[in-house]
Amino acid sequence: MWWNDYWPMPMFFGLPIMLVIMIFCLVMMFVMMRGMRHRSRNGYAAEILKERFARGEINQAEYDERRRVLET
Repeated sequence: MWWNDYWPMPMFFGLPIMLVIMIFCLVMMFVMMRGMRHRSRNGYAAEILKERFARGEINQAEYDERRRVLET
């Protein structure tokens, strides 16, 4: 039974370990969100534009005009 006072690690280690884990999680969330925001800015719209041009939904003039707008 575990009714004795045995602790495998002193109690004062619990808070620092929890803080380290929380800081690690927050940093990882920040890094992942920053990567998604950077990728979705121009890359996603440019890919859609290329697909529409490849399917023939827009002509060369429209493609060039919209690409210039995206690049500015």
